[in-house]
Amino acid sequence: MSDELKHFGILAHSAEGAALCFTTFCHEGGARLGPDLHPDVTVDCIAFGRCMDAWDKGDYAFIRNVLGQSVSTLAKAGADFWACPDNTCHLALELEGPAYDIPGLNIADVVASEAKSQGMKKVGVLGTRFTMEGAAYKRALAAQGIERAVPSDKDRAEIDRIVFEELVRGKFLDSSKAFYAGVIEKLKGEGCDGVAMVCTEIPILLDGVETALPTLDSTRLLAKAALDVATGAAPMPLWRGGPVQIAA
Repeated sequence: MSDELKHFGILAHSAEGAALCFTTFCHEGGARLGPDLHPDVTVDCIAFGRCMDAWDKGDYAFIRNVLGQSVSTLAKAGADFWACPDNTCHLALELEGPAYDIPGLNIADVVASEAKSQGMKKVGVLGTRFTMEGAAYKRALAAQGIERAVPSDKDRAEIDRIVFEELVRGKFLDSSKAFYAGVIEKLKGEGCDGVAMVCTEIPILLDGVETALPTLDSTRLLAKAALDVATGAAPMPLWRGGPVQIAA
């Protein structure tokens, strides 16, 4: 059976989100293929602390190069394709540069496609300050005819603080759950009909939390999309990093 399946590579940047992507892929594989079965999967993680200074300076070219090293490692390990569950990374991954060794799934496109399939018209974006203010979800949601919204400046700052001071370190506090739920309530008041949880750790924080709007779990959606590719239920991706080509 393994010869019929594609080997999936996870390009990890932060541990919590990558772990959720990995476990979701494996558990969903068992549900589809039988107990304890899933396509081969390899994870490569270069500590994201090596890139934090570059993030703060806006040096996305440096980050793109670091991420490319991970893709090369995954390719050498036998991966047929890769995906990065860290949404913020896509600001660097979509930067112009050399094509990566193997193709990858783009998490923003996976999330935007799901939003469209659910009939959403205006989606609030929750993630790091880089993701909320960056171009990846502007592009992906607009390509599906969906309006994008973000929280206020003050709320974005607190969302970002919680991500970097708590979530990426495995801290999921009740006070932060309440704050995020309150932000989603505000987005509903601004006309949103859905919210994209596009920091890999936010779905962990909000597991079991009742929210005012339907949520799009970017991490689990990506893992399931990768499983579709690995099992042949979806075609291999074509993107190898760089600007995403919008179909005419």
